[in-house]
Amino acid sequence: MATDQGKYVRYTPEQVEALERVYRECPKPSSLRRQQLIRECPILSNIEPKQIKVWFQNRRCREKQRKESSQLQTVNRKLMSMNKLLLEENTRLQKQVTQLVYDNSYLRQRTQNVALATMHTYCESVVTNFHHHLISQHKPRDSTPVGLMSIAEETLTEFLSKATGTTFEWIQMPGMKPGPDSVGTIAISHGCTGVVAARACAFVGLETTKVAEILKDRLSWCRDCRSLEANNVMLTANNETIEVLYMQVYAPTTLAPAQDFWLLRYTKILEDNSLVVCQRSVNSMQGAPSMPPMEHFVRAEMLPSGYLIRPCDDGDSMIYIIDHFDFQSSSMPEVIRPLYESSTRLAQNTTITISYESSYPTTFTPWGRQPAALRALSHRLSRGFNEAVNGFPDDGWSIIPNDVVDDVTVLVNSSPRKMMTLNLGNTDGSSSSSSSVLCATASILLQNISPPVLLSYLREHRSEWADSDIDAYSAAAVKAAPRTSAASDCGSSVGPVILTPVPTLCHEEYLEVVKLEGICYQQETLFPSQLYLLQLCNGLNKNSTGTCSELIFAPVDASCADDAPLLPSGFRVISLDSDMDTSTPNRTLDLASAIGVESMGIQASDEYSHNCGSGKSVMTIAFQFAFENHHIERVVSMAKQYIHNIKASVKKLALILSPSHLGSHDNLCMPHGSTEGDTLARCISESYRVYSGSELLESSTDGSDSLLKMLWHHSNAILCCTTTAIPVLTFANKAGLEMLQTTLVDLQNTTLESIFMEEGRKAICREFPHTIQQAVDWPGFVCLQGGLCVSSNGRSISYEKVIAWKVLDEGGNAQCICFMFVNWCHIV
Repeated sequence: MATDQGKYVRYTPEQVEALERVYRECPKPSSLRRQQLIRECPILSNIEPKQIKVWFQNRRCREKQRKESSQLQTVNRKLMSMNKLLLEENTRLQKQVTQLVYDNSYLRQRTQNVALATMHTYCESVVTNFHHHLISQHKPRDSTPVGLMSIAEETLTEFLSKATGTTFEWIQMPGMKPGPDSVGTIAISHGCTGVVAARACAFVGLETTKVAEILKDRLSWCRDCRSLEANNVMLTANNETIEVLYMQVYAPTTLAPAQDFWLLRYTKILEDNSLVVCQRSVNSMQGAPSMPPMEHFVRAEMLPSGYLIRPCDDGDSMIYIIDHFDFQSSSMPEVIRPLYESSTRLAQNTTITISYESSYPTTFTPWGRQPAALRALSHRLSRGFNEAVNGFPDDGWSIIPNDVVDDVTVLVNSSPRKMMTLNLGNTDGSSSSSSSVLCATASILLQNISPPVLLSYLREHRSEWADSDIDAYSAAAVKAAPRTSAASDCGSSVGPVILTPVPTLCHEEYLEVVKLEGICYQQETLFPSQLYLLQLCNGLNKNSTGTCSELIFAPVDASCADDAPLLPSGFRVISLDSDMDTSTPNRTLDLASAIGVESMGIQASDEYSHNCGSGKSVMTIAFQFAFENHHIERVVSMAKQYIHNIKASVKKLALILSPSHLGSHDNLCMPHGSTEGDTLARCISESYRVYSGSELLESSTDGSDSLLKMLWHHSNAILCCTTTAIPVLTFANKAGLEMLQTTLVDLQNTTLESIFMEEGRKAICREFPHTIQQAVDWPGFVCLQGGLCVSSNGRSISYEKVIAWKVLDEGGNAQCICFMFVNWCHIV
């Protein structure tokens, strides 16, 4: 190391290597950790602690600059590609304008002719048009290769007119704000009657052939697609592909039938090297087999739709997605027709999913899993739930008749394929050849409740609707590890412990593992002492732009293996607002709308998010249970009663969570109401000022930020706990939740003692009871030396110091104890 008058420090390669090792473990070490580093590394002994602190500050700045530079380069590449396409679009429109001006001039000149010449010209035009009509009527439209090619070329022309032309008046989808950091721009059709259409333009970091391969494999990304089979495949002389396909689509709710399609798909490379995959519905006269409608399915129609994939620089692609359907809504029950008459729902359900599936990087590996493994888990949960909701006989499901009128439908599946897929076993861990799966389903209509708000509450407050005994029964289908502890009494669930959620690379969707504590072994029956749920959350953000929210879960063992048997259950809530397509967003008739420099990413506008889900919605409930066949009567009775109890709980919660009762959905963001939250923040701030003589929360210059907001965004982790003998945490700001890796709801079950690591617990826990008593009885605050603690996920945390002080309420009584962890960081 060399120094220049104390202003500049030059580190040796060995010193840099030692510092880099520490940085990888903890980018923001406390002063205690930095001093420990100097003691443990002799090569750093001649460096002052202040210089070590400066090195870490500079290293964090370099890392931040590197990430920002990479993001800016990605955005710049996207903007350059989109700018190129905008220039091409502008050139095409200029040519179109020139042609229209010429045609208009020609027509004006013709109208100046004498009446006879005009009449003669008119008659000639009528004869010519009739002649062209006869020719078009006699074009081959059968299943011969010539007929299929004719249909394919016509489909291509109509598709391109929708993708890049002005066939439709496209408007920006309500609630969406596209920007250079977003996946793309989403638009829906305006003024179409009887059909729904959506259009997306997305920039993807894959070459055209790879994108086409993903999109053509619809089963791999569309959870609603039950099956897709090729009935006929034809290759042309120009290496083009024409396929006749049969596709089945799940129904989203038990109130609607499933749908199917006969399709012709045409794949072609254009002259500009763009790749087109377009498709449309066909009938028996156009290449589809002469096949009557399938039982349990409604034959729907796909109008010319597909994907236009244009190559960009550096192997990237720009993709145009068109979805255009006639879902035969007149054949649906009137109450759910809005589901099939909404272009917004079509865009959310299919178009945006395609954009995200083909846009996200493949190097994202949360949980130490490959992206393909995360997608597979989420797809299995979603498709398993769809299978349970639809209950097709060819999947092995049969309905158990009801002796009385009941809105709960019970189905049983004993097919060998289902049993092999689940690898079911007896409660003692042995295999069973006499097992079956029971599914209980129901749908209820809800009024004046936001789907994301309702399902978020069900996720965070499971104990308010779930039965712990039935949770334990469900866990019997999972092959639990051998019991390692003595028998204990059966306890009830004390609430979910939600481990770190990870996104599944799909729009507004993430996976999480939930640990339900308090479920123990019953007498003479082996149940896991801790039940784990693999949980799929979709559209639960209160500002979600989607029309559908899902909470789907399945019991798993602690390993949560990629090939674990899954028996999905859960909830799906779909908005039935008939006016979701009738808002007046800005038009997006061309690609210029994709360059929204003021927004970063697709977000919900305030106007839309406040109104979303405030009308009618339908909730679909499906729960699956594995059982042994000789227990069928008991399990059927249990399942029916369980669904009825859940319905009653949901209806009660929907009433409580309605905007008219809450006044605002924002109250759900924190356990306190807005008034109580502001009061707590004021008491914490005033108590700190009284004890320390300094300000904890500095007021903003314009006075716009409330004390609660400043407390929530404070850089240090601030925790509040009770003054009882065993202190329990009651509040944490954003930094505190990040430090403990938990949520405000789960924080209520955390004791102060539990956050410290084993090696430091004895020494620190001896001080904390004394500290709390001191803070309660003595008007002052105390400062504890730095050390280590642990998050809810078991991750080590280093902190420089902890300041504790008593918080007095407005009456001068001790309200709680506040702890501020200064300069904390997670240790890898």
